[in-house]
Amino acid sequence: MRDGGQLLVDSLVALGATKGFGVPGESYLAVLDALHDTAGVLDFVLCRNEGGAAFMAAAWGKLTGAPGICFVTRGPGVANASIGVHTAMQDSAPMLLFVGQVGTDMRGREAFQEIDYRAVFGTMAKWAVEIDDADRLPEILGRAWTTATTGRPGPVVIALPEDMLTSKTGAAPLAGPPRIHEPAPAPAAVEEALALLSGAARPLVLVAGTGWTGGGRRALQSFAEASDMPVIASFRYQDQFDNFSPVFCGEAGVAMPAHVKRLIRDADVILAINTRFGEMTTDAYTLLSVPCPAQTLIHVHPSDREIGKIYQPALGIHAGPNAFAAALRKVRGGWSGWRAEARAAWEAGFDAPDQPSPVDMVKVTAHLREVLPEDVILTNGAGNFTIWPNKFFKYGPKARLLAPQSGAMGYGLPAAVAAKIACPERVVVCFAGDGDFQMNCQELATAAQAGACPIVLIVNNGVYGTIRAHQERNYPGRVSGTTMVNPDFSALARAYGFHAERVETTADFPAAFARALKSGSGAVLDLAVSPEALTPRQTLTQMREAALATREDA
Repeated sequence: MRDGGQLLVDSLVALGATKGFGVPGESYLAVLDALHDTAGVLDFVLCRNEGGAAFMAAAWGKLTGAPGICFVTRGPGVANASIGVHTAMQDSAPMLLFVGQVGTDMRGREAFQEIDYRAVFGTMAKWAVEIDDADRLPEILGRAWTTATTGRPGPVVIALPEDMLTSKTGAAPLAGPPRIHEPAPAPAAVEEALALLSGAARPLVLVAGTGWTGGGRRALQSFAEASDMPVIASFRYQDQFDNFSPVFCGEAGVAMPAHVKRLIRDADVILAINTRFGEMTTDAYTLLSVPCPAQTLIHVHPSDREIGKIYQPALGIHAGPNAFAAALRKVRGGWSGWRAEARAAWEAGFDAPDQPSPVDMVKVTAHLREVLPEDVILTNGAGNFTIWPNKFFKYGPKARLLAPQSGAMGYGLPAAVAAKIACPERVVVCFAGDGDFQMNCQELATAAQAGACPIVLIVNNGVYGTIRAHQERNYPGRVSGTTMVNPDFSALARAYGFHAERVETTADFPAAFARALKSGSGAVLDLAVSPEALTPRQTLTQMREAALATREDA
């Protein structure tokens, strides 16, 4: 006999969970007690805010493919954690969020910190469930693990009533993780897809999503290179295809380059693998007509619910990305010029003018491309600063990008901490805006306590950059609510035990970054960036002047 908390933890260990991120709460004391005995097997990573913990779990799922585990208390705790659930859902990242719940005898009375989790998370998570009977813990946990990792991966929210966790049960823990093969494509469907591609004049491959294996990525790259076919990545998934391949031609996301828009709009056949056709990838659903695109669309996805959800494909194939990529074989046509032109346009995008800023981020990212190891992990939250890791870095086959499809500020630092815990031997660099960093800067303490300290680059321009840009374009000269007075970030980071420096000029950056790499303690570099340098090719003043000129013309 054991209590529900012990059964839950024993089952998680059997499933292969090794880390759980969280903030303690009295509503799940039985789980915390069980975790006392699993140090070195299943470790509880103590976080400073449930939002940071949930971001760490979401990033863990995206990086490793195994569900990120998060433990939070009821009410305010889970409300804080909801941002990570939303992010994991939009990222298609496997995640399990365990929430303490009021006792079953108090449910429905608006008891202290009570929430109806099925109602709150019904549209935010892939599944939300409450376990009333400790005997059913293994059954429901097994289903939750499978739900989180198969089809389109995503988050599952599991509510744990306090009295259920302390009740005794004779149920046996799960014996091990399920082994579920991803769906394979029907041979006839593969043949039809290849026939459509071979008959194309301007074919395009669109790649996205989680669940890729190294073998799957290599198979897709071999097919695309043998076929000389251009490949683009969906929003913030450019790390899923080798950017150094001559067929890689860019990312379809925020600040989408003109050549990528042309590729999507002018393609006659699009092979979309593992993508869910979000707003950013489609330029607000303008590049393909809804619901029937002018382009011949072949949509391949492991979830049948994604095929035809927005766009009706000419051919829908229910298959996992790796199984489908392995089934492809070379097709050739007269599109080499189409691919070469797109590749040249992507390469040209790295050339940008000198920035009107003490620290020039064009030169900073050029330096990072030269010195960072091939297996670097980059992370970012949300803001105009994300253009630097998203559009000015080249991801080889070993590099990874952890960046939120949800556009959530504050994701970058927790994601970097999770990445450093998962891969302590790798260099992890977080790009953060000054506003973005302050959303979760307290997680520096989590990093220090866990011994998992990344390098953080704060693009410090004193403004909420994305909103200021929209403000100047739509309400020029009427600044409202977007200027910040910031703390001394270097002093703050040193208080947490990090190496920290203020970088005042571009020339100072290489030496400062070298010191950060050698510090061994993690590092925060506070970069002096002018608000004029909000975008690589248009200054803040130019935005305002263009908007004013348009108004005068009108």
